[in-house]
Amino acid sequence: MDSVPAELFDRLERFYDAVPRDAARGEEHGPLVLFVRDGAGWPFYARPRLDAAEPPSLADINTVRERQRELGLPESFEWVHERTPELLAVARSAGLSVLEAPLMVLDPAALPEVTSLTDVPVRTLDPTSPHFPADVAARRAVAAVGFSAAGTERGDAGPAQRDAAVTELDVAALDEERQRIAEGRRISVLAGTAAEGALASGMAMRVDDVAEIAGVATLPAARRRGLGAAVTAALAHELRAAGTDLIFLSAGSDDIARVYLRVGFHRIGTACIAEPTALLP
Repeated sequence: MDSVPAELFDRLERFYDAVPRDAARGEEHGPLVLFVRDGAGWPFYARPRLDAAEPPSLADINTVRERQRELGLPESFEWVHERTPELLAVARSAGLSVLEAPLMVLDPAALPEVTSLTDVPVRTLDPTSPHFPADVAARRAVAAVGFSAAGTERGDAGPAQRDAAVTELDVAALDEERQRIAEGRRISVLAGTAAEGALASGMAMRVDDVAEIAGVATLPAARRRGLGAAVTAALAHELRAAGTDLIFLSAGSDDIARVYLRVGFHRIGTACIAEPTALLP
């Protein structure tokens, strides 16, 4: 990896701190902040405070884990290794397993057209469409099936397993999704055909001129058709059109990172995700 300006990591840190605050309150525990969601929804994690003068200690980790257990939250921590390198050894000494995910940033000049990656149509979810609730449910079902068989290898799980994974969304969840899309803070896309339905999905979260692409998933039976790359490229094009200057993502493995290389992303560092051993692949 080439030398990365400290200012870029500063922008990423501000983004990481801002995104959860949309739906969660921040509890400060020494040099860590634990994001606690108010109400139902995806639970958040703890990460180093923006203004922390010292790296987290083992005692700090244990304090936050105790609080997470008290609240019924996952004992999850996230950070960028290049900004808090000391935390890797501390997390492991606490008995946590750490996923070291390639942290990648888009080179806009290397972003290909979506149609050069796949012949499967890719579309952006429209919150004003009557099909929006079904589209959101399909996006989540594709992600559930895709991430249950992580990696890039083909598998047996396909449309039937996706349909079985579809769940009805409550009104509050749909309203929240609509609002965030309308405000330009979220973009969601689906790739699929009329015959097969949704085969791949992904989303992006945006704060000002910085955005993270996340949740890119493909049904195992539909892999090796360029869908993951196409979904990522579609999101990147939408973000660029909206004026997003810095677009990044974290790849689940080196194999998955190679998919993103095709879309113009390059590695700048390592995003660490720490959880109790049994929870990580």
